[in-house]
Amino acid sequence: MDGKSVTKRLVDSLSASDSEYFVWDSKLPGFGLRVQPSGVMSYVVKYRAGSGRKAPTRRITLGRVGKITPDKARILAKGKLGDVARGLDPAAVNSAERRAATLKELAELFLSEHIEAKRKPATASHYRDILERIVLPELGTRQGEKVTTADLARLHVRMKKRPYQANRMLAVIGSMYAFAGKRRLVSAGFNPTRGIDRFPEKGRERFLTADELGRLGDAIREAESVGLRYAIDHGKATAKHAPKEANRRTVIDPFAAAAIRLLILTGARLREILKLEWRHVDLERGLLLLPDSKTGAKSIILNAPALAVLADLKRVGAYVIAGQSAGTESERPRADLNRPWRSIAKRAGLAGLRIHDLRHTHASFGAGAGLGLPIIGKLLGHARASTTQRYAHLDTDPLRRASDHIGARLAAALGEPGAKSVPADVVPIRAR
Repeated sequence: MDGKSVTKRLVDSLSASDSEYFVWDSKLPGFGLRVQPSGVMSYVVKYRAGSGRKAPTRRITLGRVGKITPDKARILAKGKLGDVARGLDPAAVNSAERRAATLKELAELFLSEHIEAKRKPATASHYRDILERIVLPELGTRQGEKVTTADLARLHVRMKKRPYQANRMLAVIGSMYAFAGKRRLVSAGFNPTRGIDRFPEKGRERFLTADELGRLGDAIREAESVGLRYAIDHGKATAKHAPKEANRRTVIDPFAAAAIRLLILTGARLREILKLEWRHVDLERGLLLLPDSKTGAKSIILNAPALAVLADLKRVGAYVIAGQSAGTESERPRADLNRPWRSIAKRAGLAGLRIHDLRHTHASFGAGAGLGLPIIGKLLGHARASTTQRYAHLDTDPLRRASDHIGARLAAALGEPGAKSVPADVVPIRAR
């Protein structure tokens, strides 16, 4: 039956028949009532699990008549249909919750209802990549509670050449089982990652010296002016059409050069610069007012050199670092700086240097100048003081001053040539 609005009056008017039948709501497509021959009535939602007419039809029960009201059922139906519009399959989610779910089902529930709903897109993408590329091909069909510590330890050992990623894999799985335990999809406290020793991780921070920064600056200026030389593969058929060797140069665009300079001068993260819009740039107060970042809304202070970079940059669209779609209706932020960055780093003799190392370098110069870790943490937008602690070994300025002071007094006491005069309370050590 169609064309009726599911209300209490309609529910009260329905009666059982020799066979099961449905009454569908006229205002909310997919929402309806199921009436069984026994007289039991339930609120239901019907939808297609996917796009196109060939997608299978699913039906889930929201609750029995008498247990929930028509208005409550309508609200639940809107929620389920909203999930469908976002690409989820509520029936599959319910199925995973009702039975001993496979690891693949646990992972999908974990990603869709916890990570993608509560974490930033980049984080969610990272979690999904680890699960779908590394974990599920190996253990996806196994029931969640039948995955053992030995299974995960073997997978972890196979990744020993990638210790950082191997450890992140265990962290993601551990988080997934914590979620499953709270949802009672596995026994409380069950976590097969517990007890697996992580690989030691070497520090990934790379700090540029003043000399290396000088070479990097020279490479940027060369790349944006005359261009950087490139080589060709003479084994290819197209090699004969290549320009003469003297003309084999690639000039990077001014926006790529500006992005690299801003990363060095501000210590900002790559996405914070690539997604930066002009409306979030306050040149008068010298601030970047970011509505969102890895740690939420934040402001970045623009020093004089960074302000000069922005002042010289042409505005051709909504984004500061203009991409190919700049100025169009479908404008999007630039995706990356991989190609110009690799060329510049190679020219500077810094092949293998990561773009993120520019942020570390910004922090290291502050720590080395004795600015203090709390100040550096504020400049970088760290949410926790422990994150800034990685630069503690560079914060040597107070120790250096103390060492210089002690050394000067001792040298003066020894009567060393060129030593500063000895304070009155120091007794010179004289030779016998």
